[in-house]
Amino acid sequence: MADIQSKITGLTDKLMEDYGKGRVIDEIKMFAYPDRDIIIDILEKLKIVIYPGYHRNSNYRTYTVKNNISILLEDIIYNLKKQTAIVLKYAPEYRDADDGTIAGESERITFEFLDKLPKIREYIETDIQAFYDGDPAAYNKDEIICTYPGLYAIFTARIAHELFLLGVPLIPRIMTEHAHSLTGIDIHPGTTIGKYFFIDHGTGIVIGETTVIGNNVKIYQGVTLGALSTRGGQNLRGKKRHPTIHDNVTIYSGASILGGDTVIGKNVVIGGNAFITSSVPEGARVSVKSQELTYNYDSKHPVERKEIELDEAWFYMI
Repeated sequence: MADIQSKITGLTDKLMEDYGKGRVIDEIKMFAYPDRDIIIDILEKLKIVIYPGYHRNSNYRTYTVKNNISILLEDIIYNLKKQTAIVLKYAPEYRDADDGTIAGESERITFEFLDKLPKIREYIETDIQAFYDGDPAAYNKDEIICTYPGLYAIFTARIAHELFLLGVPLIPRIMTEHAHSLTGIDIHPGTTIGKYFFIDHGTGIVIGETTVIGNNVKIYQGVTLGALSTRGGQNLRGKKRHPTIHDNVTIYSGASILGGDTVIGKNVVIGGNAFITSSVPEGARVSVKSQELTYNYDSKHPVERKEIELDEAWFYMI
């Protein structure tokens, strides 16, 4: 036992020496870094506020929706103000601000964000309708609200986007990465999303920061709305790197649409596995060129090749 203790002491001393090298990973920020668990709790409480009849917090025993929402808001305000005050120091304009300024700004941002909740609810209502209209496997809207990962990812993105627009560092990304870990859907909080947004299945979707998505857009699993290249690193910060998708566009599974100058016009259908790096005009239908399948049963049978016909079904592979 004494030998183990001495080894622990030796390892501790070695690590303490290593922590003194002044690197990023050596910084100790226990009281200057947001609490991820609290931020996720804020997100879950906001889910109750957005859907008051579908989710509840068992910690609260209240008899009216008004009382329940009032208690939730009080809790959200307290924690969001506190977490926002912590992260504002990451924004250049607040780096040298005093505690009083930080406290005042965190309160202003918190209430400005909460004033956006009716707008967020309006947009999410249209998303639910888009899910119902677009998915024949959805038997009712309750099923969509309670179980669909795509809707949870969109809900989180809409919450995070409003905080992103208010200039809140870190917190929006913590929220969307939480949704990413649960759903496999990666939507950057900077993404601008219109009404009636539908994500079907969802797993493997990646949507970059400067993407702009119009109304009535439908996206299937494995779609990437990304940048052409990130080799420029931090020099690309603030530039339009991701595509613009106009209204009534459908993008089927496995498609990649890349580049800040790439614009997908209204009413376009992008077929499965398409790779697009230039703009597509309004009303176009984009598909992958007919492929060739090779069958080789065994050594006694010759290789048989069959071309996949480019028919209507190619657009709807999910």
